[in-house]
Amino acid sequence: MAKRSDNLLETYRKKRDFSRTPEPDGSKAAKREGKKLSFVIQKHEATRLHYDFRLELDGVLKSWAVTKGPSLNPADKRLAVRTEDHPLDYGHFEGVIPDGYGAGTVMLWDKGEWIPRGDPHEGLEKGSLKFELKGERLTGGWALVLMKGKSSKKRENWLLIKERDEAIDEEHDPRETWTESVTSGHDFDEIEAAAAQGKAAGMLREEEEPEFPDFVKPQLASLRDAPPSGEDWLHELKFDGYRIQALLSGRRVKLMTRNGKDWTERYPDIAAALSKIDVQSAAIDGELVALDPDGRSRFSALQAATNEGAEAHLAYYAFDLLSLDGKDLRKKPLADRKAALRKIIPAKSNAIRFSDHIDGQGDDVIGKACSMGLEGIVSKKRAARYISGRGTAWVKLKCLGRDEFVIAGYRKSDKRGRPFASLLLGEFEGGKLLYRGRVGTGFDDAMMASLLTAMEKLVRKTPAYASLPADAKRDAVWLTPKLVGEIAYTERTPDGLLRHPSFLGLRDDKTAKEVKTRTEKKAETMEAQSGQTDDGELLGIRLTHPDRVVFKKQGATKRDVAEYLAELAPRILPHIKDRPVSLVRCPSGAGGDCFFQKHHTESTPDAIGETVLKESDGKSASYLLLNTPEALVSAAQIGALEFHIWGARTDILEKPDRFVFDLDPDEDLRFDAVKAAAIEVRDVLASAGLASFAMLTGGKGIHVVAPLERRRDWEDIKSAARGLAYRMAEASPERYVAEMSKARRKGKVFIDWLRNERGSTAICPYSLRARPGAPIATPIRWDELSRLDKANTYTLSNIRQRLSQLKADPWEGYESVRQSISKDVLEVLTARPA
Repeated sequence: MAKRSDNLLETYRKKRDFSRTPEPDGSKAAKREGKKLSFVIQKHEATRLHYDFRLELDGVLKSWAVTKGPSLNPADKRLAVRTEDHPLDYGHFEGVIPDGYGAGTVMLWDKGEWIPRGDPHEGLEKGSLKFELKGERLTGGWALVLMKGKSSKKRENWLLIKERDEAIDEEHDPRETWTESVTSGHDFDEIEAAAAQGKAAGMLREEEEPEFPDFVKPQLASLRDAPPSGEDWLHELKFDGYRIQALLSGRRVKLMTRNGKDWTERYPDIAAALSKIDVQSAAIDGELVALDPDGRSRFSALQAATNEGAEAHLAYYAFDLLSLDGKDLRKKPLADRKAALRKIIPAKSNAIRFSDHIDGQGDDVIGKACSMGLEGIVSKKRAARYISGRGTAWVKLKCLGRDEFVIAGYRKSDKRGRPFASLLLGEFEGGKLLYRGRVGTGFDDAMMASLLTAMEKLVRKTPAYASLPADAKRDAVWLTPKLVGEIAYTERTPDGLLRHPSFLGLRDDKTAKEVKTRTEKKAETMEAQSGQTDDGELLGIRLTHPDRVVFKKQGATKRDVAEYLAELAPRILPHIKDRPVSLVRCPSGAGGDCFFQKHHTESTPDAIGETVLKESDGKSASYLLLNTPEALVSAAQIGALEFHIWGARTDILEKPDRFVFDLDPDEDLRFDAVKAAAIEVRDVLASAGLASFAMLTGGKGIHVVAPLERRRDWEDIKSAARGLAYRMAEASPERYVAEMSKARRKGKVFIDWLRNERGSTAICPYSLRARPGAPIATPIRWDELSRLDKANTYTLSNIRQRLSQLKADPWEGYESVRQSISKDVLEVLTARPA
């Protein structure tokens, strides 16, 4: 058992006079974010400048004084001297400590979340603590290792070491990159000045400034050869620049690369322009580009401006909004996120621009983009949420002849003053580096000098390629494959070599591991589509293969279905709760084999309830119940796409509480005939004193539903339904049929009254249908019916937009209706035409 934090703070309190120091005494509970463990690094200008590294554990901050500060180079092993535990609210402290213990100025240099790898108590005990940092500045894997030979009971000497991963940076010193507070933006002089003026009682707290939004791993597009079509997609121009996530906190700005590196200091003008956006906080996704005189983005110009300070017209194209004023927007549809983004982007800024989209057919859009000399397009699903990583909701199409390639060698030059003749290119497939030819054009003197400096650090004795033609080996210098170049070319030969390649610039925002063949990228996309990805979780329910596509046309995944059900649970549960349910399960998606399941079995997920009922043969059986949001998500987990419900609830199962007519048209009949039938059923019910409600089935028909008080048994309800159906069929035999026979249904609407039998079911309101287009059984108002032209109008792609525009529930008043099938009502419904 861990000790109480009060006991752990005994040494901390003994060393301080809290009547003189503004440091917290630990008596107040610090604010925490759920179950996340916090870390903080405080730059401390005491007798000797050092960095205090603190990790939350057991209700306190475990602390080390890192004399030289953290390094992003794994070769640097920084001494970290263990100090006393500090209170959690010390993680918010920034100010000046007066003469005495620890005297000097304290700056909040970094903060965020830390994730231990393994048991952290065991790691501390054994002297090897490994963990991941998710800070505003430091990220990736780290380790604290005890120096046993140089430690004692009074002084524990540890080493702070950066692990090798994508977050390493061997060229930049983080102490020089970040010299100001991560919360206030102040340097030491400004912190001291604020303390001298008595601001905030001599102590600056992070609450004075809005929080920076967390950096989010970007959503990535899958490569396709043909663009998607249909109204579910919008199309954006593909920019030729650096993917940048702009994090805004008041007037402070961070520019983060796709790999989480802070590039704010590289582009101060863009950061300054973004700081003028009038928000409390925001996380914006976009692309930083350099524009040519014709307004087209040019990567080579961007790199020249970055590395050499050359003149260039830089612009940041914002295309997505991940959070705004503390509210996470990632689960909102893309169309809604872009609408919110458009509102905050300055209309007349040359530096910050809204990336508009194009409606229409993808084939037309990609054709126009290529004819204009642009890089390509990115097509995105309008209704999709923002999901980090590569998936199928965003797809990219490139105009031929432009890709990234790994630089794994160069050929020596025999020309005086030219450091190399050409670069040797490659790309990965199946973990092997494949040779893709040489590029010897596109360089100027400055670029060649810069490249040579970078390459000299990576020289190795043997080639990294899986195989090489003989001519590629001549005069070659081999490199560890780390550098990535952007290459333009006219075409590829049948064996994959580039024709007429030209070098455009280095891609230091991408890693060599990301450079893969089109075959490899397509395989990854297919893997995502088939669901062979990491498991997910929603409402505590584990989703296996969450990215498996279940509606191919929309690219909708199992995760999309589960999230829809979780989000609409407040609308679905009032209709489905305590009713036996039959599921339509489609394990391989809506286009595959599907089957009904109504019985609860040993393999049924725990969140799905059960009720024991007697069947027609007198035997008892367990039926399914979906009574909670978790049950709905569990149904999605086992591939259930449709929910069909009984007309009674389990507490009084023999007394139905809904009266349902399914108007099912002949295949060749227009929807107008179905609408007319629905109106006539409504009017007949109204003549008997029964109020009714309409629902599009998501297929071809309409359900007319009348809520009932639970007074009559199944036979009475069935008789009333049969009577109404046959009455209408006899009155208009050319329009209606009351018998199931398809032969008699030709050119007519079948008034299906059989939904009112014990054990029969009807589709649940807001249930998906296992049909192309991901349609949804959608309740509507009667006055909406005239302007609708099909029963599958509302789908997974547009249902949220519909619901967001409603001023009231379409079935408002349904629960408060009090009516039953009395003798008088039964007479009216079953009366035969004169």
